[in-house]
Amino acid sequence: MDKTITEFSLGLFVWQALLLISIGLWIFCLVDILRNRFQKNDKIIWTLVVILLPILGSLLYLFIGKSKKLKLN
Repeated sequence: MDKTITEFSLGLFVWQALLLISIGLWIFCLVDILRNRFQKNDKIIWTLVVILLPILGSLLYLFIGKSKKLKLN
């Protein structure tokens, strides 16, 4: 039971980095959706898309949804 981890696992590091990036992207998208105004029910729809499909929904929001925000004058 005296085993210590001395090897650096690149595969584990990559998976952990991708997980942290996806969680950060998910939180960024949710905050951005909740802080901005959208037309009609678009805010509810984008919130559900990002919550139910975390990685894909976040990417869709970044490429499609950000352009749907209402401009504040």
